[in-house]
Amino acid sequence: MTQDEKVVQQNAENEQIDINTDENAAGSSKLNEPLAEESELEKLQLELQEQKDKYLRLMAEFDNFRRRTAKERLDLIQTAGKDVIVSLLDVLDDCDRAEKQLNSNVDIALQKEGVQIVFNKIRSTLYGKGVKAMESIHTEFDVEKHEAITEIPAPKPHLKGKILDEVMKGYYLNDKLIRFAKVVVGN
Repeated sequence: MTQDEKVVQQNAENEQIDINTDENAAGSSKLNEPLAEESELEKLQLELQEQKDKYLRLMAEFDNFRRRTAKERLDLIQTAGKDVIVSLLDVLDDCDRAEKQLNSNVDIALQKEGVQIVFNKIRSTLYGKGVKAMESIHTEFDVEKHEAITEIPAPKPHLKGKILDEVMKGYYLNDKLIRFAKVVVGN
């Protein structure tokens, strides 16, 4: 008997025998129900495996993203001042030239003019990068912008509570305070 003939004979015998015959079992119960439960279980296991795989891939992708952004941030922090430094190198060159002139030239007026040019170039370079000096003298003392070094008696009554002198200028970078002004306040 061939394999196919055996299968056909076995199918015929199965059709004749009612395996689900049981006194307590309902007539509508079928033999295929356990198989359906097994296939549903396999289907759920496959779906669970797919979800686990998606989760692991997503976690790996997020981890790579986190590492990449941390590296980019570190690079940005390390080179953040590069633009300002490069622009100040021209000023440094001017300082070197001014130093040579100070050593070789005795004309005080010419030396003063050269140094003033360097100072103006520093100010304009920083201003171009968004740095602005804070105007504090004769303004109201503000704890958010000023640091009081000392208080002295106000020479005029209308200068009470106002800034009389600036020991150290305050600065803004793109309208954000980067250094408090150290001031003398009248009382």
